[in-house]
Amino acid sequence: MSSSKHSSELRRLALSVLQPGFVGTEAPDWLLRDIGDGLASVVLFSRNIVSVEQVARLTARLRAENPDLIVAIDEEAGDVTRIESATGSSRPGNFALGTVDDAELTEAVAADLGRQLRTAGVSLDYAPSADVNSNPDNPVIGVRSFGSDPEVVSRHTAAWIRGLQSSGVAACAKHFPGHGDVAVDSHHDLPAYPAGLDEIAAQALPPFRAAVAAGVRAVMSGHLLVPAYDPDLPATLSRRILHGLLREELGFDGLVVSDAIEMGAVTRRYGIDGATVKAVAAGVDAVCVGGESAEEATVAQLVEALTAAVTGGELSRERLAEAAGRVREFARWSAGLRAAGAAGDAAGDGIGQVAARRAVRLTGAARAALPLTAAPHVVELAPVTNMAIGRETPWGVARPLRERLPGTTSVRVRGQELEEGTVALERCALEPAVGRPLVIVARDAARHTWMSRAVTGLTAARPDAIVVEMGLPGTTTVAAAQIFTHGASAASGVAAAEVLTAASAL
Repeated sequence: MSSSKHSSELRRLALSVLQPGFVGTEAPDWLLRDIGDGLASVVLFSRNIVSVEQVARLTARLRAENPDLIVAIDEEAGDVTRIESATGSSRPGNFALGTVDDAELTEAVAADLGRQLRTAGVSLDYAPSADVNSNPDNPVIGVRSFGSDPEVVSRHTAAWIRGLQSSGVAACAKHFPGHGDVAVDSHHDLPAYPAGLDEIAAQALPPFRAAVAAGVRAVMSGHLLVPAYDPDLPATLSRRILHGLLREELGFDGLVVSDAIEMGAVTRRYGIDGATVKAVAAGVDAVCVGGESAEEATVAQLVEALTAAVTGGELSRERLAEAAGRVREFARWSAGLRAAGAAGDAAGDGIGQVAARRAVRLTGAARAALPLTAAPHVVELAPVTNMAIGRETPWGVARPLRERLPGTTSVRVRGQELEEGTVALERCALEPAVGRPLVIVARDAARHTWMSRAVTGLTAARPDAIVVEMGLPGTTTVAAAQIFTHGASAASGVAAAEVLTAASAL
């Protein structure tokens, strides 16, 4: 074989194991060229999406270069949405579904989402999160998890996979071996899960076992250190975890996808190219990249890193070929799944809104204070969210409440503003609410000291205020009337507004 042909085939192998993102709502020329040269996957983010119809045209153009192209998306519904990033998700997220704890409902919501994604041309969804959120201070999972009970998370992980795949879209259980018991956001640094083998087996692994049993064909690795299995390398870069635990112990023989390889948890130590090579060597078959690094140059850099690693002996050609083979196998299977699925743009006041309503919980004081009969003033306390949640994605209760009670006013307050003194709750929250109802909207108040303090101060000044918590309920000691939505999706905001204006809705 000539050296040029050898080089060309090696480049094709390297391209095939990447799942890059890109910028724009139309396919850039470099991406089409790379697909023609062997790129087997792309991943969509909110920057690529205007409407389902536009995405369908985009994915059709991409598949004109390769009919079996894997088109992935990071769409969890709830707080983490891409397909509805401009409007907020019309479906609640995992924590709301786990709170209802009706597996048939979870399956129906996932099937509803799957029909919408299939219509858009998506074939792989980086969901569900199979993480057991056993650490309430977890800064990156929270309401993305079905809950803190491994049995509940396992039951709903399996239901979500069945529902999504019944509509023709492949599911991807994440973040293996479980990202729920950490206190560091892996977008920025490397979290550790210091539990022993028995605790991991009982707490973190059951949902992944359930996912495999439910027929999941893709699993996403997590960027976290699990010293019980590997004291040196994060899961994405650890053969002991990806091969020894996932493949040998759990019996998973499908596609292993990395979490976004540009995340700080792996790049701070190894760089994006070093992390990519180590991930594939450890057992990753498809490297997700492009949430942040979405340029042609990034793909070229990673292709060069992989080919150089093979040439230099750091990565065996056999391992790269094995990964490429798993990508081809998954692409064929997912194309068949897509062909057999049921399409349909399911957004609207459907099963997602039904689920969001069923997830709302009220304290007795809230029931006694409702319904509101006058237009309230709404104070929304806005935390800095993690990078998985789109900054552009709307959330809250003020907008849907204004539609039901014209004259509703609102203000959104951030912790930094209170700390800097540029905003005072007396002026923006209490004074506008004189003589009218006050609604306080929080999002994980128990995790944010400034927010918990603000809620406590506002309810002390206004004991008749109603607090709507759109994150984890936590252990706040507020005695005020409280409503819990278990997520901040648009559907959950609407459900809260419905309860506020019509107490008989529950």
